[in-house]
Amino acid sequence: MSASRQSGATDELGPEEPEPGGAELLAALLDGMDAALCAFDADGAVTHWNREAERILGWSAAEAVGRRGFAGWAVRSADAEDVEGRLLSAMHAPGRQVDEFALLTKNGGRVLVRTQTSAVRGGDGKPSGVYCAFSEVHAQIDLERSIALSEALFENASWGVVLVDADLRPAVVNAHAARALGMGRTALLGRPLGEVLSQGVEELESALTHVLAEGAPPAPAEMWLAVRGDGGEPERRCWRSGFLRLGSPLAEEPVPLGVGWLFLDVTEAKQTEQEASQLRFRSQQLHRAARAAAECEDPMEAATVQLDFALAGFADHALIDVIESEEPRLRLVRAAVTPAGVPGPCQPAGKARLPLRYTEGHPAPQCVERVGSVRATAATADPERARDWALARQWPESSVHALCAVLRSRGRTLGVITFLRGAARAQFERADAAYAESVAARVAAALDLAGVGG
Repeated sequence: MSASRQSGATDELGPEEPEPGGAELLAALLDGMDAALCAFDADGAVTHWNREAERILGWSAAEAVGRRGFAGWAVRSADAEDVEGRLLSAMHAPGRQVDEFALLTKNGGRVLVRTQTSAVRGGDGKPSGVYCAFSEVHAQIDLERSIALSEALFENASWGVVLVDADLRPAVVNAHAARALGMGRTALLGRPLGEVLSQGVEELESALTHVLAEGAPPAPAEMWLAVRGDGGEPERRCWRSGFLRLGSPLAEEPVPLGVGWLFLDVTEAKQTEQEASQLRFRSQQLHRAARAAAECEDPMEAATVQLDFALAGFADHALIDVIESEEPRLRLVRAAVTPAGVPGPCQPAGKARLPLRYTEGHPAPQCVERVGSVRATAATADPERARDWALARQWPESSVHALCAVLRSRGRTLGVITFLRGAARAQFERADAAYAESVAARVAAALDLAGVGG
């Protein structure tokens, strides 16, 4: 059905006679629009009516074209004069007019519409009619809400929002994401993610590729990423990330536009969770160690059993040095040691009791003299220098981090216990020192029973 009157309609709204088939082309163009469109001539008669207008109100083009105004069919009689006045007033007003009023559907229902009306001028510049586009108000409100939500997400959201295109490059970035990624919003656009992130790029790109191909995952993913900085070691952060596949709403088949990546920094919460889990595990290990040590008849064996349980998930090696004498200077001898290079239980060091020739400033004598824990690290990425650092302190060559805790029992200092970690582990923290001191207290009690140290 034509969306316009084929004879006279174009003459009324334009200065020239249309080419053959021009009215059909105009009708096809109007019918292809997503908006409801209609037009009136200078006398207020309907000259054009497209399919979207028919969908909203139910009146076909054949029923609408040629009628004068909306009175008696598309608007209540009480409202007809007001509606017609508003529509036709656009002929003599500059620009576009926006109005809201109720129209009647063919089945008698009422629809609140928002109209945008503007004048149509002839070749002489004088008004020859009115062009009107209208839509249901609730649809317009839904659109405005969607736009408002989109703008709020990008301007005021307390989480990061990044729209990544099909080439896995940022296309739109909100302010929160720009701060988290350490760059300006425009500077991030079009950059490969590898230029923005120094760690976790492969995991993130793999997730984005999966979403593009198969859709969003059923739950958020927690990713540890590090942002490239101006210098120094980048800090790893845990970002809880959600993904949405974006498709064009204008195509019959969804055309992928990219992926919406939403993330929230949960580093502190994850660290707290990990610390709580670690604390539970260590408490369980101390409890297991106490039960196993209670079954040992030899106090020295009980001390080494305590050490074996303490090493699990905490350190790679452990050494027990006890005081042989303190006059004229402190002398430490090796009492027990775990094997270096291969796993195995802690073993007594034998009966030779040769004094350890620790150099001045060595962490173990410092620990005894201070009666407190001492931490040390090689502080170098060079494997050869780290190896020399460990050997100079008479530790296994793979050692990179050390933690010494004093052995005290019944008010006496018996010696020092040294925990060692390799390069694959992080350096010891303050929380590790508290755990080491708990282990040292238990080991010292067993050594005291064995008459070792002090």
